[in-house]
Amino acid sequence: MTGFTADRLLLFGATGDLSKRMLLPSLCALDAEGLLDPRIRIIGTARHEYDDQGFRNFAREALEQFLPADRRGGMATFLNRLSYQPLDASKTDGFDALAAKVGEPAEGLAIFLSTAPSLFEPTIRGLQASGLAGENVRIGLEKPLGTDLASSRVINDAVASAFPEERIFRIDHYLGKETVQNLLALRFANALFEPLWNAAHIDHVQITVAETVGLESRVAYYDDSGALRDMVQNHMLQLLALVAMEPPVRYEATEVRDEKVKVLRSLRPVAQDDVVTGQYRSGAIAGKAVPGYDEELGKDSATETFVAAKAHIDNWRWKGVPFYLRTGKRLPRRTTEIIVQFKPIPHSIFSGRGAKTVANRLVIGIQPSEDIQLTLMAKVPGLDRDGLRLRPVPLDIAMAGAFSGPQRRIAYERLLLDLIEGDQTLFVRRDEVEAQWDWIDKIRSLWGEQGQEPRTYTAGSWGPSAAIALAERNGVTWHE
Repeated sequence: MTGFTADRLLLFGATGDLSKRMLLPSLCALDAEGLLDPRIRIIGTARHEYDDQGFRNFAREALEQFLPADRRGGMATFLNRLSYQPLDASKTDGFDALAAKVGEPAEGLAIFLSTAPSLFEPTIRGLQASGLAGENVRIGLEKPLGTDLASSRVINDAVASAFPEERIFRIDHYLGKETVQNLLALRFANALFEPLWNAAHIDHVQITVAETVGLESRVAYYDDSGALRDMVQNHMLQLLALVAMEPPVRYEATEVRDEKVKVLRSLRPVAQDDVVTGQYRSGAIAGKAVPGYDEELGKDSATETFVAAKAHIDNWRWKGVPFYLRTGKRLPRRTTEIIVQFKPIPHSIFSGRGAKTVANRLVIGIQPSEDIQLTLMAKVPGLDRDGLRLRPVPLDIAMAGAFSGPQRRIAYERLLLDLIEGDQTLFVRRDEVEAQWDWIDKIRSLWGEQGQEPRTYTAGSWGPSAAIALAERNGVTWHE
């Protein structure tokens, strides 16, 4: 914790898509559950020329569209917390009016900065000039934090000129998902898994982040970014770090992040044969025809919409264990999951027809459903002259059925609450970001040296056939 619970929350980009879909619904849901301090005021700012009531009307429409009705209790009370100040963040002369609107926070100010990367530096200068970067202020930064290591350092240097690291909260919304946090509980709160969580017992790990959508409203950003920088650099490498990290001394921000960055620094540079890129062409999703990437974009592009890679972590625990990463747009179904494939038993005592054993597998589902499934071998009930008949049987833990309360929280609920209260555990430290970019930049440099272009794949498929070959040449089948 960083010393104070903020009694003011300032939202930059308050009229943007992220605010409408995620931030305002998250804050309203927190308020309905009594998790927000009764004193807190929420000030929105953006270029729209709203007054307080205009912003409240905008927020009401967003809540009615994106927050389930059973989570809107006390919406009127929440809306009364909101106020608004128009601002062009590229011009410092509007920040004094913003500071007057925010007022002097008695307990502290939390800022959520969700703007175009080009506005980070002028926004920081404006906050400094207007007195909104003092010792009782912390700042949350929404991605993208640069497009490579060099540009990331420029942004981080600008933020560091006004805020020390202990008051900077870099957001990766995957870390706010319940099952991602449950991964730590699964590993470190149970004696069952951690003794087996190493190269002696695990054959490989798969991490898949699959989307059925195409470009939607992210045309300009995505074509400049691509799947490697949009998904692998942040979300997927954070998932990998949580799977592979050593046990921290305690569940606190410094200790957890120290262990994650050790993993990221241990990533071996990817060889040319161990990464596959693709770009979707026209096809069908759920029986509906969809256009190809170039058709959606309206021009030819060499941007990748699919990446599959085989990564290695060169440390004692994971030496020789491949981590297969796969992400893409216009894939057959929307899913984010982690598969931990254990090694087969060294010798089967069972013989006869139907006695074949299958290695244990742990499947951690993150979205669309949050669940954990462990596959074990069991005897099929009944009598058989050929001996025991065996079959893999899943042990399922469905989060929705195991616990009461809200079944599907928005990931930003956890993150916004932690930003307000000052807990950095689920936020990304600068050295993590730079280690991630260092690994990604080496892959992009490799593509440039080899002149590698994305392979085409049909929308509705699981990517280029080369991605299947990437795994199968090592005897691994992607979990689908």
